[in-house]
Amino acid sequence: MATEIDAARLLTMRAASMKDAGMKTTLESSMAKLYASEVAVRCANEGVQIHGGYGFIKDYPAEKYYRDVKLCTIGEGTSEIQRLVIARQLLKD
Repeated sequence: MATEIDAARLLTMRAASMKDAGMKTTLESSMAKLYASEVAVRCANEGVQIHGGYGFIKDYPAEKYYRDVKLCTIGEGTSEIQRLVIARQLLKD
């Protein structure tokens, strides 16, 4: 999980750095959003699994984290839309 989180962070930082430099970041920001949101869901799911039955109880944060991060793959551009944006950008060149 730590490796995936670090990779997501680096993708995000690359897109932010490019944006700060005035470069076009459609591809890089879509890649960062797709990867980071899917990593967040995988890590939250693993956290629920690690905690067993307690992972589903609303008294513990694991349940809330999973519920919250699932929206990342749905809201503000679904994972499928991000894949389409990435594909279009790669095929455009």
